[in-house]
Amino acid sequence: MWLRVLGSAAGGGFPQWNCGCPNCRAVRAGSRPGRPRTQSSIAVSTDHQRWFLFNASPDIRTQIESFHALQPGAGRATPLQAVLLTDAELDHTLGLLLLREAKSIELHATAAVRETLCRATAILRTLEAYCAVTWREVVPGEETRLGGGLSYRAFDVPTDKRNRFGPGREHGRVVGYRLTDRTSGRTAVYLPVVQQLTAAVLAELSDCDCLLIDGTCWHDDEMIRLGLASKTSRDMGHLPIAGPDGSLRRVAELPAQRKIYVHLNNTNPVLLNDAPERRVVEQHGIEIASDGLEVRLTP
Repeated sequence: MWLRVLGSAAGGGFPQWNCGCPNCRAVRAGSRPGRPRTQSSIAVSTDHQRWFLFNASPDIRTQIESFHALQPGAGRATPLQAVLLTDAELDHTLGLLLLREAKSIELHATAAVRETLCRATAILRTLEAYCAVTWREVVPGEETRLGGGLSYRAFDVPTDKRNRFGPGREHGRVVGYRLTDRTSGRTAVYLPVVQQLTAAVLAELSDCDCLLIDGTCWHDDEMIRLGLASKTSRDMGHLPIAGPDGSLRRVAELPAQRKIYVHLNNTNPVLLNDAPERRVVEQHGIEIASDGLEVRLTP
């Protein structure tokens, strides 16, 4: 199984267009070592021919053009087989509109996510005006087969983040995906959004070979400290890395061979290669994702 990190940043990318935080200033000026990043998404394949996209960021065109395996063959034949969504956030779904030239799109999403895309943001209704969309309902706990020997089992990720789009379904707003290569038996978990590592969520992470997990903020009050927002990381639906209740210690204790932080906010100091916070993460055996990172899980 191959996993390609197409985009490793949180919403807005890095640097964010309207942000003058120390990180964004440094990467723009080249004064400290760091790499620009596009918004969060990965592609997965078991044969390097058929690819499945997990979340469709607003940067999807740039991400496809930067990865030869996702580029079209003759005419408009594309190796992209389906899109699977973890939630209905705009940084994970706006890219669907940029795929509207496709003849058809197979979209995997929970009923709660589909409801938001239809009724609240109208993204799905707009997309359907341009191309055929086949919706496959994602039901947490059910094993679903994709092509090329790849299968997934979604799991519910609890959140009490305020629903920006008003009342809706409570369950299925956010899911993680446990991916299995049925030929090799290797497994990976994609979890770019998690507010709390409950016992049920930790159970899903306990025996995977590779884990790509939410690393949005370093401190819970990171945005407040910088004077950029009044919300904490948890308010935004993301467990911070640092702190007594942060994710660092728990993720470090997991047995996965590769543990990688993804969905990194532009304010997170780990984005800079020389940051002491980055060294702390790496000393715990955890990687910081960058665009283009490829993981191959072999038997």
